[in-house]
Amino acid sequence: MKTDQLDYELPSELIAQQPAAVRSESRLLVLDRAADRLVDARFGRLGDFLGAGDCLVLNDTKVLPARFFAHRETGGKLEGLYLRPAGGPGLWQVMLKGARKVRPGERIVLKDRSRRDFCGATVVEKRAEGVCLLEVEGATDIEAVLGAVGFPPLPPYIRRDDDASVAEKDRDRYQTVYARRPGAVAAPTAGLHFTRELIERLTDAGIRFAAVTLHVGAGTFKPIATERVEDHPIHRESYRIDAENAGRINAARDAGGRIIAVGTTVTRVLETVAAAGRVNPCEGTTNLFITPGYEFKIVEAMVTNFHLPRSTLLALVAAFAGLEPIRRAYRHAIDQRYRFYSYGDAMLIL
Repeated sequence: MKTDQLDYELPSELIAQQPAAVRSESRLLVLDRAADRLVDARFGRLGDFLGAGDCLVLNDTKVLPARFFAHRETGGKLEGLYLRPAGGPGLWQVMLKGARKVRPGERIVLKDRSRRDFCGATVVEKRAEGVCLLEVEGATDIEAVLGAVGFPPLPPYIRRDDDASVAEKDRDRYQTVYARRPGAVAAPTAGLHFTRELIERLTDAGIRFAAVTLHVGAGTFKPIATERVEDHPIHRESYRIDAENAGRINAARDAGGRIIAVGTTVTRVLETVAAAGRVNPCEGTTNLFITPGYEFKIVEAMVTNFHLPRSTLLALVAAFAGLEPIRRAYRHAIDQRYRFYSYGDAMLIL
């Protein structure tokens, strides 16, 4: 498939810079494949399109406050994104803006959220594309250090006037209400529209819920730069599904309910672990790349946001709904002034 088939023009004012005032009041575009129609709704009406016994599968990953600021001992400013632990105590793999200037062996200083010097770190190794290995002083508890120095890792298309002072609202809103397992450096954004009250209403209506974990990595934002989609080197992410939640999914399927993935992250997990129409408890990493032509094993419907052009996420939803129906839905969303990307509106693909 040619990558330019995933291109589209989006007016910049449709890139959502703030979340909806109420999570569930975001708009919902329903793409009904069987009826070949589009329906404009609100996310709070999600239950109108589901049936008792359907199973919504959520990603319960928790976004780390992974964005941090630092300075060189010469005074030069640095901005970093924590990616993952790198093996030994205090070793972090990070993406560092300004890494071109730093040298292996150089000591830098991480700032806390009040912009005071917090702790030192040594640049152990420089890698490709701005990735560095840091040895952070006294950082045996990664979450504690990130809690002191870190900000929500908002994607680059969400602008804030002061780079070092992300609005306090983002700490809450760039996180699902059901987040439990820390490890992501980007939010599973399809889940941002759920409120606890909506989940309760859906449960009362007979909708089932299950959870998986996929720690969303920075690679989710990497655009496809190859001419053919299939030639893109897909990123790898860690996932987990336990016996209780695998049982919930299998029980719903056995009872005739639809398995509805809340987000592309959940879709990747379910399609990674599915076999013969069932899922098994397991954990590991996945680099499953779902592109048009893929045959889905277990996901029967999907809640998702509107994705960037030339992205692996857009390729996935095009594989699920069909390229032309997705292109038509996106044209409709643009014409109707839907809000796009992480803080934007949602789609339900049936």
